[in-house]
Amino acid sequence: MPDRPLNATAASLLGFLHDGPMTGWDLVTVAQQRIGAFWSLTQSQVYRELTAMAAAGLVRAGERGRRDRQPYEITEAGRRAFAEWAGRPPTDETIRFPLLLTVLFGRHLPPERLAGYLGTHRAAHAARLADYQAAAAALPPEADEIEPYAVATLRFGLAYERAVLEWFDALPEPLRPPAGGEEPVN
Repeated sequence: MPDRPLNATAASLLGFLHDGPMTGWDLVTVAQQRIGAFWSLTQSQVYRELTAMAAAGLVRAGERGRRDRQPYEITEAGRRAFAEWAGRPPTDETIRFPLLLTVLFGRHLPPERLAGYLGTHRAAHAARLADYQAAAAALPPEADEIEPYAVATLRFGLAYERAVLEWFDALPEPLRPPAGGEEPVN
């Protein structure tokens, strides 16, 4: 077992390694695809965590392959550490929404610039909602039985993006984004 409890980033990497050995590059790609919309991690974090987990015996590094890529596989100790992490209650979420800081201090910006930022962000959320809707439409009818955890995560994404768009659409008139969602050129 590790000297300290697993952090969520390390635990997510162990979770992905349950599917089979992966290189650090593979893990970055899988993480961006599967959790990138709600959990951020960088390539340097992945490699740092892999090094620490290998030293703790949670993963085993395989032989280097082409392009010097090294696969990692989860060990039994890694499976136990992951199970222990998954069995703990999740910590409270922390909203880190940089746009909200900008809005809070918006009186220090020209109104058209703030409206432009809001429009750009609204457009990004609308695009993300469209992507989630397309993913939901592509699910087979039995998706709830086959992969209920991924479906539940997708449904959260749909609800979240709808709620954020509702917030944008209810902004007071002086904060309304311009049509088209692009920042005005100054």
